[in-house]
Amino acid sequence: MTRMGFFTDTSICIGCKACEVACKEWNDVPDDGLNFLGTSYDNTGALGADTWRHVAFVERPRGGSAPPSSPPVNGQDAGSSPAADALDTGSAGVRWLMSSDVCKHCTHAACLDVCPTGALFRTEFDTVVVQQDVCNGCGYCVPACPFGVIDKRESDGRVWKCTLCYDRLKSDMTPACAKACPTQSIQFGPLDELRDRAAGRLGVLREAGVSEAHLYGADDNDGVGGFGAFFLLLDAPEVYGLPPDPVVTTRDLPRMWRAAAGAALALVGAVAAACARPR
Repeated sequence: MTRMGFFTDTSICIGCKACEVACKEWNDVPDDGLNFLGTSYDNTGALGADTWRHVAFVERPRGGSAPPSSPPVNGQDAGSSPAADALDTGSAGVRWLMSSDVCKHCTHAACLDVCPTGALFRTEFDTVVVQQDVCNGCGYCVPACPFGVIDKRESDGRVWKCTLCYDRLKSDMTPACAKACPTQSIQFGPLDELRDRAAGRLGVLREAGVSEAHLYGADDNDGVGGFGAFFLLLDAPEVYGLPPDPVVTTRDLPRMWRAAAGAALALVGAVAAACARPR
């Protein structure tokens, strides 16, 4: 089937957190505490077992050009870009960067490589999903994820993350977060179409002088083979808490296993030679 995914255009994200609420409501994700972290208006902090969508609020020094009006999305006029206001809000000398983060549904997913039970699997839509009735809570996938997405829920010991609303996809429905997004910052559809749309949006921003705008995760030649959920960012990835150069953490496993097998064979040979030596 056609690979489906997300394109998150952070230049029109207003930080409303409708995606977080819709994700929790549809997927019955527990309350994550809603704690005041004391650093920004971001009350969830990061992705986790109880936060499958996380809207980051990043405070940055004011400056640069504000993005122009957003181009039509899905045939509809998205109106003026909320990012134009977001870049100019806050106290003197400060602007907001907002981005709704989610599981990247990597092309080469390390979590799949390390799962011993097959609880993690790739769906017919080329997304990565955890089967909760198969997960044994070993946690191998948690450190394997280069983005820190997968997390173990303390209440039951199993791991949880975004499923890209697999149940909705099977019913030909839009994922809850994209359905709820009022600015269409989160866009859902065939991945190839989303990449073309993102390239067009990037061109508009670059022509308007927003030189720092770039696509993150849209390149098949990156360290994980591209994302199934990629982003248009207005600053460096690390500003948003994302790794600048993600890699498949299991990329060296074949070489390591070959080296281990070679060492084991050498040890067996040495023991056999020692035993065969006349006494």
